[in-house]
Amino acid sequence: MSAMMEVEVTAVRQLTPVVREFTFEAREGRLPAFSSGSHVQVVLPLPGRTLRNAYSLLGEPAVRQPGEAPRYRIAVRLQDDSRGGSRYMHEQVVVGQRLQIGVPSNLFPLHSLAHHHVLVAGGIGITPFMAYIAELEARGASFELHYAFRRGLTDVFLPELRERLGSRLHAYDAAAGERLDCAGLLATQPLGSHLYVCGPQRLLDDLKDQAQALGWSAGRLHWEAFASPEPGLPFTVELASSGQRIEVPGDYSLLEALESAGVEVPNLCRGGVCGQCATRYLSGEVEHRDHYLNAAQRTDTLMPCVSRGGCASSLQLDL
Repeated sequence: MSAMMEVEVTAVRQLTPVVREFTFEAREGRLPAFSSGSHVQVVLPLPGRTLRNAYSLLGEPAVRQPGEAPRYRIAVRLQDDSRGGSRYMHEQVVVGQRLQIGVPSNLFPLHSLAHHHVLVAGGIGITPFMAYIAELEARGASFELHYAFRRGLTDVFLPELRERLGSRLHAYDAAAGERLDCAGLLATQPLGSHLYVCGPQRLLDDLKDQAQALGWSAGRLHWEAFASPEPGLPFTVELASSGQRIEVPGDYSLLEALESAGVEVPNLCRGGVCGQCATRYLSGEVEHRDHYLNAAQRTDTLMPCVSRGGCASSLQLDL
């Protein structure tokens, strides 16, 4: 993992029954500057295991008043199928608590040559766009936001966005039966538009399919999806360099099992999209679950943050 920083929780705000906002300040020194679209990994010390979850940074990355203490803000949705991370953030983290976080990384930046920016958020996927909006407003750039949510649960920041954006905000409340028309949205965009999507996988898939059908080039599509690794059957890995064998429980990712055994693998997103943790394997059957590797690469490479050994088999890693 990247360099770690100790922070203190200086504010906790309940935004909806399932979304909480947390403010962090550095225990020593100053927090590094970040660009819009950045995220940080937060270390969550659960009983019996440690999770490292990635969360987008809210706020205005380039705007600081003189004398103001640098701070980070994140918003966390309580997941129904939480492995313990979001539940820990909602039920255990309080003002005054100290946490370890990584330095900001950006896998989801704004495209500098776009003439128009089309932002599409699903639920808690609104979080990276709060920093986007601050930067786009500061630039005087052309943009619009399409925000799909469920009223009273995932409509975080909606009043602020309505007041701030006016006609540039297009809101879709699932509780009222409102639905985003992905094909209609993309078909009416001017030349030079770029699409940015953050939200559930089905929303990403729908927009990517529609964009491809309409002839949008891949370079105009930008997306982010932070998701916990799905559980699976337990399996065993062997490290080729040492012969060490590591058991991977069904509710651990391969990356988490390696880290628990003291084997550090470079990583950023922990969701199978950035390619940072790509690792060669020498033998075994792999259940690939990433969104990064192509078919040829998967013959000898896997993404340990999400991929698993197939059929409870044993894998040999080139580590």
